[in-house]
Order: sequence, then structure tokens, then C-alpha cells
Amino acid sequence: MKPASFDYHRAHDVRGATELLAELGDEAKLLAGGQSLVAMMNFRLARPAALVDVGRIGRLNYLRRDASALRIGALTTHRAIETASAAEIVGPFGVLTRAATWIGHYPIRTRGTIGGSLAHADSTAEWCLLAVLLDAQIVVESTRGRRTVAAGEFFFGFLTTALEPDEMIVEVVFPTPAPHAALTEFAQRKGDFAIVAAAVSLDVAGGVCRSGRVALGGVDAVPVRIPAAEAVLRGGELGGELFAACAAAAAHAIEPGSDAHGSAEYRRKLARTLVIRACQEAMAG
Repeated sequence: MKPASFDYHRAHDVRGATELLAELGDEAKLLAGGQSLVAMMNFRLARPAALVDVGRIGRLNYLRRDASALRIGALTTHRAIETASAAEIVGPFGVLTRAATWIGHYPIRTRGTIGGSLAHADSTAEWCLLAVLLDAQIVVESTRGRRTVAAGEFFFGFLTTALEPDEMIVEVVFPTPAPHAALTEFAQRKGDFAIVAAAVSLDVAGGVCRSGRVALGGVDAVPVRIPAAEAVLRGGELGGELFAACAAAAAHAIEPGSDAHGSAEYRRKLARTLVIRACQEAMAG
């Protein structure tokens, strides 16, 4: 199919983009990599009256490390994160490079952007899940100024976020290194959105898990942390028994829905399996 008619605008900087958004109103959409929006437009699932192309705003394409945080520009592609050098990511933020390999197919990773993925807000998207897991801060800008939104407060529901119509994501900040973290998922075909995805981050010392974080995608309208599973990890001896108990708690805590891809019970079983796998990979990473 072809998209419905729309007006096209190209922005050359953030100020120009936000001014266009303020002028055009809530019928306008930002176009970055276009890997989600263009497909939705072609199927007439999205019919924006105007597109504001921000793909050439070069200063939003970067990865930077400071004393502890990792800062990623909104137009940084999935592929750039996947192939980032050790000085930028690999090590305490290595889970990001490993997680990027799950995203779509190679052409999608070369065009799609981290900011676009977060704005699209699919609950199984890798960046959305890791943002929630690692307490990322999402920096957004409009003609009214900048503000920072915690990832846990950014996702409201299915494809719905805290972004106002005149705002755009400009940066994602991962404030805390995660040397023992992993993301894994299951999809019907490689490159598809996951049916269920699981991510964990473990704080370990002397064979003991001092604390841990567990997040799941595909079991709710937004990616969610699972406090009950995290409580099981706290103070436990690392190993298969602990990981199995954590996974069982996660599966018991969720209330997933059923759809054409699987029943609620199927999603619970996937969640249990994937949490165990993520814990094992986090310790091996």
C-alpha cells in the first residue's frame, strides 16, 4: 500500500525541528530512521498530516562516556551501538552492544535510531526494556526548553509515551554501569518483535547476589520491572536454584494477555525460561 498524503519538512537542527512541531501541531510526526513510522504509514495505521525529517541533525548522533554515565544521541543508529568501540561502551555497558544484535535485521539496524525506538514505545523493543531496567533518563526538548524523564515514567501504554506533541527526544542517558547484565528474547522468526523479552542486571560479590533487577517486555502494555523477582535475588547464592526461583517469581507476578502470538500461560512459560537464560548470560558476560 501507499501512505496517505502528507506535507514534508526537513529540519537542520533541534531548534528548527521543535519550532516546526510547535507550528504544525499534534498532526505532525518526526521522521528519523523511519523503520517503524514508514511501515505504519504504508499500511495506513498512521496518517500524519506532516512529517518533520530530523535525520540530518548530525549533532544528535553520538556516544559519549563521562565519569560514570553513558550518553547516546537520539539519532544514533542501532548498528552504531552494536559496533561501538571498547572505549565507548564495551565493559560496564556491554549489555547494550549485545542487545542490539536482537534488533530486526541488518538494514533495520543501520537506519533505525535509539530515539525513534523509544518514541515508538513497543513494549518488547530492546531499548525500551533496557531503559527501564537500567533507570535510563530520557532527555526531551521543545521550544519551551528541555526536561528529563525517567524511563520508568516515560512509557504510558501501547505506543504511548510522556512526550508532548511539540517535544522530541534528544538524548538517552544510562547513568549506572551494568557489568553483569543481559537481555534475551523469543520471536517466531529472527528479526521479528519478540513475543516475550527478559532483561536482568545483577550486582554480585563473593558468589552472592547482593541485588538484582529484572524487567520483562511483551507481558504488559509497557516494559515492566518485576519487584517480586528482584526480592528473590537479593542476598541469594548465585547458581541455578536462585535463578530458577527468581524466574518462578517473575512468572507468578505477571498477568499477560493472550493474542494470536500466544496465550497468557504460554507467555508465563516463556518469561520463566527467558529470565533463567538472562541470569545465566549475565553471569557469563
